Amino acid sequence: MRNTFIDTVIEACEARDDIFIISGDAGFGVFDEFKNDHADRFLNLGIAEQNMTGFSAGLSMTGFKVYMYNIIPFVLYRNYEQVRNDICYQKLPVVLAGIGSGVTYAPQGMTHYSIEDIGLAQTLPNLTVISPMDPVEARLAALYSLNSEGPFYVRLAKRGEPKIHETEDFDITFPPTVRKGEDAAVLFHGSISSEVIKAYDELRKENIYPELISVPVIQPLNKHYLMDKLKDKRFVITVEEHFENSGLGGILRALHSEYKPQWRLKTMGIPYRYIHDIKTQQGMREYFGISCRDIENTVKKLLEN
Repeated sequence: MRNTFIDTVIEACEARDDIFIISGDAGFGVFDEFKNDHADRFLNLGIAEQNMTGFSAGLSMTGFKVYMYNIIPFVLYRNYEQVRNDICYQKLPVVLAGIGSGVTYAPQGMTHYSIEDIGLAQTLPNLTVISPMDPVEARLAALYSLNSEGPFYVRLAKRGEPKIHETEDFDITFPPTVRKGEDAAVLFHGSISSEVIKAYDELRKENIYPELISVPVIQPLNKHYLMDKLKDKRFVITVEEHFENSGLGGILRALHSEYKPQWRLKTMGIPYRYIHDIKTQQGMREYFGISCRDIENTVKKLLEN
């Protein structure tokens, strides 16, 4: 997903001369060609995230479309005050391109995980938040960001995520159905999509077909469209590689309270506590109960009951 997003932005540079990329000592190899072709529109500002954010805001005010690239803890956490005051408060069209969503960087530990970033982003009212689930959505997110008129945050895994969408041209602001189904709907975002698809493939062997709905645009969520889409369901399950209390699951809990729909809600995510465990990304998913097997068992249990 990362390479698809960046490549789409770089391709746009052939027709636009206002795109400027700033790296915080990250992305080595990703921008080599861009640096050669557009040396006047790339800067590596080093390990100085707060300065990088203020600099990006200043460039944006002069007319540049700025892409600020780093891993998520250094594009949103360490420099939260600058993102809040310099970018979001002034509604500047700076794109925060964050790498390493969820526990992508396992087993490097808690300092490198991004499991509370959606909750943090919800405190920034002007910030659009997109969490693509495959390269198709990553490309569409890049195209969307190129025309955004306000602050924009995209959370990407890293690379190698499989293509899941069968069509490549749709409006990602409307949560798309990835697989049609009945009774239960599984809502998800980000790279956990690979586990959701594996679970679906196992369930259909038993003639169980939950509807799979991707929710790439987390903020602002197209809630009226989504709630209408879910109106005939009995169960709704959210799955995410994020704290379940402050991510998509938390948002759906609030919507359930507001709309009072007929369906029951089950949230699957990372429990609200610090992670001291050291495992691979797959090991983390199994440990926290968000693997394909856990998703499969959850859907079966709900429908059986």
